[in-house]
Amino acid sequence: MLMLCGKAAAGWYQVENYEGTIGPDPVHLSLQTYGSFGSGITVKGSYFYDAKQRPIVLYGTVRGTKVSLCAISDDKEFQRIIVMGSKTPVDTTGCPLSLDLSESGATGTWSKGTDKFPVALKKVATLDDTGEGKIVGNVEIPFWAETAADRFAGVYTKTNAGICMTKMQVINKKKKKVVQEIGFDDEDCNAGMSTTPIYMNVEKWVEGGKDIISVDFGGGKFANPDDYVLNPKTRKYHLKK
Repeated sequence: MLMLCGKAAAGWYQVENYEGTIGPDPVHLSLQTYGSFGSGITVKGSYFYDAKQRPIVLYGTVRGTKVSLCAISDDKEFQRIIVMGSKTPVDTTGCPLSLDLSESGATGTWSKGTDKFPVALKKVATLDDTGEGKIVGNVEIPFWAETAADRFAGVYTKTNAGICMTKMQVINKKKKKVVQEIGFDDEDCNAGMSTTPIYMNVEKWVEGGKDIISVDFGGGKFANPDDYVLNPKTRKYHLKK
């Protein structure tokens, strides 16, 4: 996994959030752009259809205002392209999602085989910590981590100590609403500011048959994550002791 060697406030994250439609279906989309690591990939993202609430991992290229995006198909591809990183150029010419960005949003098409749908998106929020730090709108980062029942979103804000995730939302996918909010005792503003793709700052793993949600913190290589375990009775996540 590509990791930062310190707090991401040194200038790493450039993220724009959109909402709109793909064909008749409402969607939310988040894109993070950055320099290529040799694979040619210059954008990664996360999006979900409002009806399903399941985060979909994206990667692709940006050329001027033109964006080509592919979706990760399985865990093996996720490990190869996202976690390990490809050392050779990744072909994005056949990516199904093509966008043309503007100051206010994006338009384009989603196509696969004989299926083709128009895409219309409105920009709703921006996070940029590459300079003095800028937050525009309500920045909610749709993390790639999910369980069978829930997805997770980070609410990022600008504090006196910088930009960071001030709370994590647990969204029940069936109910399509926030069922829990977890705040952080983090005066140094390091929560959610560790991994290279911002969407990996919350991760899921399983221990003893229980879902564990890890929240990554910046602040150096010795920073430890906060692990939360789901209580099956209360259906709430609690800090693992």
